[in-house]
Amino acid sequence: MRDSSYGMIGLGKMGGLAVENILSKGIKVAVFDVFQEQVDELSKLGAKGCRTLKELVDSLESPRVIWLMVPAGDPIEEVLFGENGLSQLLSPGDIIIDGGNSFYQDSVRRSKRLALLGINYLDSGSSGGTEGAKTGLCLMVGGDQEAFAQAKPFLQALSEGQGACTHVGPSGAGHYTKMVHNAIEYGMLQAIGEGFELLDAAPYDLNLEEIAHLWTKGSIVSGYLMELAERAFAKDTELSQIMGEVGGGSTGSWAIEEAWKVGVPFEAIALSYAARLRSRQNDTFSGKVVSALRNEFGGHAVVKRQG
Repeated sequence: MRDSSYGMIGLGKMGGLAVENILSKGIKVAVFDVFQEQVDELSKLGAKGCRTLKELVDSLESPRVIWLMVPAGDPIEEVLFGENGLSQLLSPGDIIIDGGNSFYQDSVRRSKRLALLGINYLDSGSSGGTEGAKTGLCLMVGGDQEAFAQAKPFLQALSEGQGACTHVGPSGAGHYTKMVHNAIEYGMLQAIGEGFELLDAAPYDLNLEEIAHLWTKGSIVSGYLMELAERAFAKDTELSQIMGEVGGGSTGSWAIEEAWKVGVPFEAIALSYAARLRSRQNDTFSGKVVSALRNEFGGHAVVKRQG
């Protein structure tokens, strides 16, 4: 029996929690993921678990609204246009919403291709992380205005609570906005990291958890990231259990490229991105060159490799 128009594909950390959020509001939803155990877990909570994309599509009433939380690039291309992909299974008037971090120009291309089949494609930048998936995502949506209006009840359910949902422009605008959002995040994270590094190196015995907590109370630098800093220091004051290697996706580099194309300098964010790349390197060759040159011109000491 078809008792829902809503489907959700991609049940990782964000996707799975978003499904739980939807279910907690009494909304019925069909789910699919290539990892069947995640489907099975959500089925226990009331979702309709599906073993194939076709089963998911066939279980939904038209017009269907299907949310994707699938990695950018080849994985989402496969879901959309691969053998037995959604482009072959859906009907005119159905709506696909890409809630992942796809490149905005890919979203424009996909929208045009699906429009030829009568299928609507919305690109939704989704912010809030795992906490937002549970308590309400911040959704910045691009695409056809009428398709957005039709999908709005579902999007509002995903964002209801601490989040919000806004139509920001035509196809691609949602993911473009999220790309810039993530670039800003790079700079903010780097500034917080460097600030606490200086506090850690201060000639005082400072309690970093206490300071982070203080800065959440009326400070100009207060906010969610500072609250997370307090939480992290509460778990491990010296962060001794983790390495300083910083991961991340492609949104930062995309934003820098777009900024430089249009003449926006993007200095702070570009340097933050460079610092993130540097964090993934250990004992770099460029560092060896700089150390060797300093030794050559000034006799400055070099650190010898042990063993």
